[in-house]
Amino acid sequence: MRGRKNSGISPVVATVILVAVAIVIAIAVAFWTSGLVGIFTRFEKLEILSAYQPPGALSNDIVIRVRNTGSSPTSITEVVINGVNVHSLEEPCQVRVGGTVTVTITTNGLMAGVTYEVSLKTSGGKQYPTAVLAHSGTSDNIPTINSVTCISA
Repeated sequence: MRGRKNSGISPVVATVILVAVAIVIAIAVAFWTSGLVGIFTRFEKLEILSAYQPPGALSNDIVIRVRNTGSSPTSITEVVINGVNVHSLEEPCQVRVGGTVTVTITTNGLMAGVTYEVSLKTSGGKQYPTAVLAHSGTSDNIPTINSVTCISA
């Protein structure tokens, strides 16, 4: 039994193995927690690309193009003009992440030269306002919303 007194691994090798295992476990836990954080921190953010009344003598439409620049899909559920006229959409406009939607609002009661505030409300409870200058229309009544249509681009 001579020469058996050095039979085991040295303390230096054991320490290196323990440190390597600890680092691998730490990296695994970091990736796991960053995945959980990503799931719980998703958000919606609509960016209004354009808002206008199309040219035409009798145009009563307002066209708004929006893009979802957030990390969660959302849907437009209501349209509001000047904070007074609210129109709830029967079929919400779905806006996927990175997607663009064109919202066409058919109205009555616009007056040329008047700027209207149009707000889009989402299923997440946020409101996205924009201003639209009417180029046509002769009514001085409060505008009413007849219908709202959405087309995904």
